[in-house]
Amino acid sequence: MLNDLQRNQIIKLIKQEVVPAMGCTEPMAVSLCVAKATETLGKRPARIEALLSANILKNAMGVGIPGTGMVGLPIAIALGALIGKSEYGLEVLREVNEAAVKSGQQYIDEKRISIRLKENIREKLYIEILASDEDGNNATAIIAHDHTHFIRITKNSEVLLDKPIEYSNESHSDEGDCPLTLRTVYEFATTSPIDELEFINEARRLNERASHEALKGNYGHSLGKTLSRPLGRGIMGDSIFSHILSATSSACDARMAGAPIPVMSNSGSGNQGISCTMPVVVFAEENHNTKEELTRALILSHLTAIYIKQSLGKLSALCGCVVASTGSSCGITYLMGGNYEQVAYSVKNMIANLAGMVCDGAKPSCALKVTSGVSTAVLSAMLAIQNRYVTSVEGLIEDDVDRCIHNLTRIGADGMNETDRMVLDIMTHKQNRCQ
Repeated sequence: MLNDLQRNQIIKLIKQEVVPAMGCTEPMAVSLCVAKATETLGKRPARIEALLSANILKNAMGVGIPGTGMVGLPIAIALGALIGKSEYGLEVLREVNEAAVKSGQQYIDEKRISIRLKENIREKLYIEILASDEDGNNATAIIAHDHTHFIRITKNSEVLLDKPIEYSNESHSDEGDCPLTLRTVYEFATTSPIDELEFINEARRLNERASHEALKGNYGHSLGKTLSRPLGRGIMGDSIFSHILSATSSACDARMAGAPIPVMSNSGSGNQGISCTMPVVVFAEENHNTKEELTRALILSHLTAIYIKQSLGKLSALCGCVVASTGSSCGITYLMGGNYEQVAYSVKNMIANLAGMVCDGAKPSCALKVTSGVSTAVLSAMLAIQNRYVTSVEGLIEDDVDRCIHNLTRIGADGMNETDRMVLDIMTHKQNRCQ
């Protein structure tokens, strides 16, 4: 049994990783870094130079920026300098308005922004912003390892903050000694006092609202609306399954198209937060699970995703919906009445199916990948609850479910690095939007 200290450490970890975000987290992190550099400079910069890791570039090139009707890094950078507030974190552009967007477009047209790839860095999540004025003053802000983690801030020659980047396998929480395993995750979710877990219901409130709001507009590829229309229902049926797909993809449609709707993220990704939340919420509602069962299932889903991301890293060549959907499959299996062994079976089924899904950046079509992941989550849970699962004689799967998870993350964090480079090369040469 987990003791009070261990439970408190896990609660702290969840609260660190499950936070509200407005818009795609990669361009918002860049905007946050710009806002901090601007605040440090003390005035509107005459010029901004952004040096970014390949994974930040990949995930910020094709996604809508909330409240702007525009896509990509230039407007995120411009608005970070003009109206961004670092105190808002990943909601840095909360105060965006039409006048600010117009000023941001002018800032871009005046060629004040330079965006380049940061060469020869190990860190996949790296943002370096240099803001300068007409008088030769400059300020630097650097975010690394986590979307809101500043490691260096300078003004002219004065160093205001300097933290080394800490590399680790991230296999446990930041303090104390409470390493996560799937069994620990399951035990925490199913045995902790329910009042200690109530905070996770804010993820339900935010992401359910985003899903409902999305149906009021035509965002992205409108996958969620397509699934909920007569055509979609005629093909997919009017079922729990189709409702899960529609509700989840709707929220993703809106977020990737830049709708000014906050969502609850997981491990630095709004789509991961949506995928951990909405399938579990919809299934619980239609399966008539109790509020306590839903709360525990949401904890199980989100904490499973956090556990997997600890060894995978915040950004990788592996699509994050694989991780988040694995979490939701665990949550759904629990809501079906599943025990720990059956939850482990659902993880094995997910890894056997989706291990190779490539991340080719954040963009409206992420809704399609989210739907693929979530549909597999439901199928995996259905098999698991009947004690059917992919066995250790098949592919990546081993008898130990935690070794299965680390097989997945080894592939995503290390094995697919060349794939990641190839994806970025294709994206940047297809259309040079980084200049």
